[in-house]
Amino acid sequence: MEEKIRAGRNRTITLNQEEIPHLKERLITADLLETCTSFENRTINADILMALKYVPDDFADLIIIDPPYNLTKNFNGTVFNSRSEASYDEYLATWFPLVCKKLKANGSLYICGDWKCTSSLQRAVEKELTILNRITWQREKGRGAKSNWKNGMEDIWYAVKNPDDYYFDVEAVKVKRRVIAPYTENGKPKDWQQTEEGNFRLTYPSNFWDDISIPFWSMPENTDHPTQKPEKLYAKLILASSRPGDMIFDPFLGSGTASVTAKKLGRRYCGIELNQEYSLLCEKRLELAETNKEIQGYKDGVFWERNSGK
Repeated sequence: MEEKIRAGRNRTITLNQEEIPHLKERLITADLLETCTSFENRTINADILMALKYVPDDFADLIIIDPPYNLTKNFNGTVFNSRSEASYDEYLATWFPLVCKKLKANGSLYICGDWKCTSSLQRAVEKELTILNRITWQREKGRGAKSNWKNGMEDIWYAVKNPDDYYFDVEAVKVKRRVIAPYTENGKPKDWQQTEEGNFRLTYPSNFWDDISIPFWSMPENTDHPTQKPEKLYAKLILASSRPGDMIFDPFLGSGTASVTAKKLGRRYCGIELNQEYSLLCEKRLELAETNKEIQGYKDGVFWERNSGK
């Protein structure tokens, strides 16, 4: 594993040779799948189709999926190539129905995508589940485009197995926003709080999120994974659609955001990741979460606006 030269203030999580052996011992590798008796709080380092044969059906209360988008992207030596829309639909059909079998009858599922693959995701989800919403979140990162609009948004499709029986806790995901023009009634704040830090109001969340910061070099959750999702983003999904102690499952775990965030929030977790280095980064992040349960942008049970200092 080639080491990069980094600035002194760079907080990116990396692996060193001394810690790799004990992190490897924590992985469920392909050769251990058949004899593994429990997948609870574990990282499976194997191909998704192989691993899904051993993960029990009706396993997860909540599934979060961040699959390869329909873009050419190098994931630490494994290249996913852009393809036609029909071919991408076929790709989704090879694993998405199998993943849905792992969801409990009253479970929820979120799947991430961008503008190019979101229609394919919608078609795939509609065949297996009931879609309740599409979340669009502002992904404010990356260079501008000279001959097109810069892509600053991504989607998350929200679906359930049974639209008459699923869990959703809106109180857990309210956003604390600064009140610019405070309104009073009889001289007292109406629907807002006056604090030493300023005037704030707890607001109900919509399906457009503009309070997410993409992990970068100065954030303690950052890794070298090229499409790492923010812990704050997944914290919203986990708090809204699972209870403490529930099982969170991510079949495209990457560097571990779903498992790490689940652990910080008192949930059980399991994830599948093909790349060993990313699997080891996940295990390192899980170790760090033993002593540090902070999630940037989420404090004292409240989600704060971006750039609020929380």
